[in-house]
Amino acid sequence: MASRKPGVQDAIAHSTPFSVTGKSAIITGAGSGINYSFAALLLSRGCNVLIADLSLRPEAQKLLEDNKSSPKAVFAKTDVTSWPQLERMFAVATEHFGTIDIVCPGAGIYDPHWTNFWHPPGSTTSKDSPDSSRYATLDINLTHPIRVTQLAISHFLASDVSPSNPKRVILISSIAGQTTNLNTPLYVAAKHGINGFVRSLSSLDARLGIRVNAVAPGVIKTPLWTEHPEKLRFVDEAVDVWATAEEVAEAMVRCLEEEGLEGGTVLEVGRAQTRRVEAFMDPGPSGSGHTVGRLEEGYDEVFGWLEGEGWGRGKAKL
Repeated sequence: MASRKPGVQDAIAHSTPFSVTGKSAIITGAGSGINYSFAALLLSRGCNVLIADLSLRPEAQKLLEDNKSSPKAVFAKTDVTSWPQLERMFAVATEHFGTIDIVCPGAGIYDPHWTNFWHPPGSTTSKDSPDSSRYATLDINLTHPIRVTQLAISHFLASDVSPSNPKRVILISSIAGQTTNLNTPLYVAAKHGINGFVRSLSSLDARLGIRVNAVAPGVIKTPLWTEHPEKLRFVDEAVDVWATAEEVAEAMVRCLEEEGLEGGTVLEVGRAQTRRVEAFMDPGPSGSGHTVGRLEEGYDEVFGWLEGEGWGRGKAKL
């Protein structure tokens, strides 16, 4: 395929097979949604899991209560925008599990109005301060996965990682990493960034045994959609089809274990379908679970916002 480097597949073929059974993982954002489903699947396969999140939904709380020994689930309250707290979760995982084999910086948000390109810092809706020099949505969706991957690689190197003692990092991209969306440009920018970041680390797999891959989910029925009415407006329930968090979790485990999904792979997940996203000449997402029928209906709202606060025609200036 166009995105794969010569010799990489041969090198991977000589590496030690990887199984999640008996391993230990850190997952951010596992208090709900896709990351919760991933944590549940790993635990069912005999893998210890540290859940790093701000809070737990009832199903995640039950997961902790049901997995107190082997495999073991542990909760570490974590703000993923705080680098010291990200470092702390590695210390907590090491304390409980001894070693860490799998890291998933999965926490993410979908451009809520409080950190959104169309609601500039300093406007009434935004919580991003004009003095902070940062957008929370990029801190969560892009900077946090990059920093956690950096910390994971450092931890792996200190624990004698090699092709015979492989380790894994799995990130969550999106079909937004291949497409455009006027409604959520910062989210789209972050997911394009994740794809490029993952592909840039592809050579770590063959040389060091550190595989960094990503899944790119389509329209997944999780609280990221269902608890945000402003996003649900994009969905045409009569036509659009949801994929499930469980389908994404299965694809994530494939990215960890499957020999042919070498480092740098981005695996797209729709309804009852997965495919590798190529770096060059990729046809783009299509089929069940990949589209929302009313996406462009939100564009008029965006142009309405440009008449308001923060954009030169309203009260506040950028």
